[in-house]
Amino acid sequence: MPTISLQGQVALVTGASSGIGTGVAKALGDAGATVVVNYSRSAKGAEATVAEIKAAGGEAIAIQADVSQEDQVIRMFQQIFDTYGTIDILINNAGLQKDSPFPDMTLEDWNTVIGINLTGQFLCAREAVKEFIRRGVVLERSCAAGKIICISSVHEVIPWAGHCNYAASKGGVMLLMKSMAQELAPYKIRINSIGPGAIKTPINRNAWETAEAEAKLLRLIPYNRVGEAEDIGKATVWLASDESDYVHGVTLFVDGGMTLYPEFAHGG
Repeated sequence: MPTISLQGQVALVTGASSGIGTGVAKALGDAGATVVVNYSRSAKGAEATVAEIKAAGGEAIAIQADVSQEDQVIRMFQQIFDTYGTIDILINNAGLQKDSPFPDMTLEDWNTVIGINLTGQFLCAREAVKEFIRRGVVLERSCAAGKIICISSVHEVIPWAGHCNYAASKGGVMLLMKSMAQELAPYKIRINSIGPGAIKTPINRNAWETAEAEAKLLRLIPYNRVGEAEDIGKATVWLASDESDYVHGVTLFVDGGMTLYPEFAHGG
């Protein structure tokens, strides 16, 4: 199989200062894309991601924006257009957790998670879609007018007690993605999601850092290893490329089989 190339395409990765976002940004840079590394608070992390992409021979810049804020999203996209002229790929990755038992969950924690995880994806997708429709297909870049990949979660389908705001946000991402895909297909805009399972990132370090914690986590993963950010990066590059041009409106679960409900293997 030939090496996948995204040469000549501009990609925005939201929430790319650490974790899955960094892994995705680096993978896109390795595939030849020019990468815009979005961050909300960690300028140091974003600049480190940019430096790694450049050290590998790629092109990248960092842009600060809180994706839950409409004015900041619009300003970020204008900065992308001023710098690179257009955008070809949007990776809607920015997300966070504010966990609590349901009776104790505050409205602020609910609104914060929904605002970043779901509203942020809407705002970024809307601005990208406007540009995709304006520009249309440029065959030298891609046979699609634009590609959007929503980073969702296995918890768009697996309920998660103690994380109701997070699970609700990811369930919302699923139907946002599918509804956009249905509406925008005639414009040759291709939209999909990736649903990561357990991935080793700073946000969930307690779940895998010790041997005991990792053994407990592996009970949920039939493939018997915890994922790495690079696993999501590789899947993202494929979904963003013309190699997957007929893939539209689906969630690709990259989870080692977590969505197979492994406890049922023992009787159920």
